[in-house]
Amino acid sequence: MNENDILKALRKVQEPDLKNDLVSLNMVNDIIIDGNKVSFTVVLTTPACPLKDKIKNDCINAIKLVNKDAEVTIDFTSNTTSLRTDKKDILKGVKNIIAVVSGKGGVGKSTVASNLALAIAAGGAKVGLMDADIYGPSVHIMFGVRGERPVMQDVNGKGMIVPLERYGIKLMSIGLLVDEKQAVVWRGPMVSSAIRQFVSDVDWGDLDYLIIDMPPGTGDIHLTIVQTVPVTGVIVVTTPQLVALADAKKGIAMFSQAGLKVPVIGLVENMSYFTPKELPDAKYYIFGKEGGQKLASEFDIPFLGEIPLVQSIREGGDVGIPVMMSDDEISKNAFIEFSDNAIRGIAMRNAQLPATEVSAVF
Repeated sequence: MNENDILKALRKVQEPDLKNDLVSLNMVNDIIIDGNKVSFTVVLTTPACPLKDKIKNDCINAIKLVNKDAEVTIDFTSNTTSLRTDKKDILKGVKNIIAVVSGKGGVGKSTVASNLALAIAAGGAKVGLMDADIYGPSVHIMFGVRGERPVMQDVNGKGMIVPLERYGIKLMSIGLLVDEKQAVVWRGPMVSSAIRQFVSDVDWGDLDYLIIDMPPGTGDIHLTIVQTVPVTGVIVVTTPQLVALADAKKGIAMFSQAGLKVPVIGLVENMSYFTPKELPDAKYYIFGKEGGQKLASEFDIPFLGEIPLVQSIREGGDVGIPVMMSDDEISKNAFIEFSDNAIRGIAMRNAQLPATEVSAVF
């Protein structure tokens, strides 16, 4: 075997989502051949790539067709894809900015955003979570950091807020800056100013993904975000009920209209079914069935998964231990499947669509 034999074999191995071979995508490096021993490195599009095992097996099978006695060693590294073409005056170390949105409150958007961040980080990616719900912050509660306060530090001559870290996730929320007993009674300009500070005056550092937990609805904060940073894409959260689906349509439509044009990565359905702890295989569709799938099909966007209605998800959020950090395998598997689909969707979005530009002022 020689290097050309190996490259020829690996040209038959497709990256399942990008629909091209590993060699053409420049994903193969450091080929070393010593008799029957072959080693090389595959550069993934994200450290959280859910297709790693498939790619590994396909590579081994391809090389075995060249030499059935080959001993193949494959190392994996990653270079998270990003299409940021702005000047990166803010969030300069962040590769992908993902907004988690919902058309209405009460659908579990913050729970979904929190556990999505944890599921992505579990795959090895660097993740931050920004709570942009100024009037109803909850991320600080879900991560068990109530009462803690971020500190300031000097970064290149500028005072910057250092986000808190919990479970490997960098966190920022207005709930960390104001007393919980005080209501945030601010007009739109003050809220927009606070959001801008969250992206310009917080030292987020280097992140593969910054997840932004947006407030419900379609309003000032949504416009401020897309006018301030180039959002890679949005993930829409809904529940199966007709009223929730009707509002989710508005959220999808908002990011598709002229002046925004932020890609929708996909839709996830929360509280899809109830599964009692004592009957882990049972599914009771309390709020309806497959409403999210039908809505995703109607708008021709990917359906990213179903999250069950399980008591431990609520309990974990209340006590500051998200379900991804628990032993509830049913819920964890649902979030991991959702996260895998979201990560694949982001990679395909970066490969197939132009970069999102900061939107014009409305």
